[in-house]
Amino acid sequence: MDVLENLVATVSDFLWTYLLSILLIFTGLFLTIRLKFFQFRFFGHILSQTIGQIFKKNKHKGSITPFQAFTSALASTAGATNIVGVPVAIALGGPGALFWMWIVALIGMATKYAEIALGLKYREKNKEGEWVGGPQYYIKKALGWDKVAFLFAFFLMLEVIPSSMVQSNSIATQVEGAFGWPTWLSGIIITIFIALIVFGGIKRIGKVTDKLVPFMVISYLLAALAVILAHADQLPHVFGLIFTHAFTPISAAGGFAGAGIAQALRWGIARGLYSNEAGVGTAPIAHAAAQTDHPSKQAIWGIVSVFVDTVVICSVSGIAVLVTGAWQDVGVKDASNMITVAFADLFGNNFAGSFIAIFLLFFVLTTLGVLLFYGEKQVEYLFGLKVAKVMRIVYIVSVFVGAIGGLQFVWQFLDLVLAFVVLANIFPLIFLNKEVKEITEDYIERIYKEKHGEPAVRLFSDK
Repeated sequence: MDVLENLVATVSDFLWTYLLSILLIFTGLFLTIRLKFFQFRFFGHILSQTIGQIFKKNKHKGSITPFQAFTSALASTAGATNIVGVPVAIALGGPGALFWMWIVALIGMATKYAEIALGLKYREKNKEGEWVGGPQYYIKKALGWDKVAFLFAFFLMLEVIPSSMVQSNSIATQVEGAFGWPTWLSGIIITIFIALIVFGGIKRIGKVTDKLVPFMVISYLLAALAVILAHADQLPHVFGLIFTHAFTPISAAGGFAGAGIAQALRWGIARGLYSNEAGVGTAPIAHAAAQTDHPSKQAIWGIVSVFVDTVVICSVSGIAVLVTGAWQDVGVKDASNMITVAFADLFGNNFAGSFIAIFLLFFVLTTLGVLLFYGEKQVEYLFGLKVAKVMRIVYIVSVFVGAIGGLQFVWQFLDLVLAFVVLANIFPLIFLNKEVKEITEDYIERIYKEKHGEPAVRLFSDK
């Protein structure tokens, strides 16, 4: 077993460090250029049509509101990676890792926009009258790559099991450390909560996430900003560290072991990609259920998602550990506790530990609900609705098994299976760049120009 685990770890590390990082960055850059820097040129418009339209009623075709689709997709990315993953990246790559995380996010906006736009264009209704979509649909219907579509759905179906196990275990152990609850008790509570959400389908998931996710994100941001403002005098020095050591090595100091440029690049890129999941292909599954009359109208929510997830949440986490000096006070082995140490600087140890534990609990609960929905949709695509409902039980059981630390050897396959999911999605995105460009140009001509009183031309049929 040890030999197999070492082999899996070696292959996974190679794929994510070299092949996938290069592919995802290339795809993001390629689509950014192909779309003429759409995410930057129209960013003000994008914010006004997304965040600015949250409370506006929508009567277009779809199962859930655009905002519910956005929060559902954001729920699967905003969480442990933003809170504990960023400090780990800084511990291993130095302050410069934060700079490369921003770069990955800025180009990743185009990737997530593209996959959601395609997901909306090729979505369809299932036997229960719900809108379903995702990479497997646009891979099959647009390219005719049936086998690649099958592989995407198959690997994502499998990936949900170890992913849900890791998520539930992370929060069960965190709660055990903060409140002394045994992992089996946390496991039961988490499993019951997740079952109640998942059995309600995407509509219930949307209703839960559109209330919980904004509350969690805003509360966490306010607490982190309070820590940052309490050390506002350190901000010039901190930003100097971020920009300087993105391009130059940094020596050891305190508990920090030092890092070179390659390490800053490697960990900043890896955490950025893992955080916002641009290119993974999961976001289109949630967004496909949204009420909208044009693919780009919903796809621009993907741009906002990457911005909120990485540029906003990850940034405040990283800056908080830098301004407080927690990155130098805490060693690499305990890097995941850096944010707690940073918060304790202002709020005290007891409050900080409880606060982070509670928010990780809520973040993980919403993440798990959406993850299980993603898995169920893959089973539905592969084997039909009846089998999907049976698999729903398997996924729910895996949440409890993961919480108590069972079947840990399965966890070793998480990064490897996820790598196959990305590979099955990223090449179709490149091949379908022309369609994404046409959808985007039609949106600019018909919707953007109409809103700004310019003559519009219909370039794309959304029927």
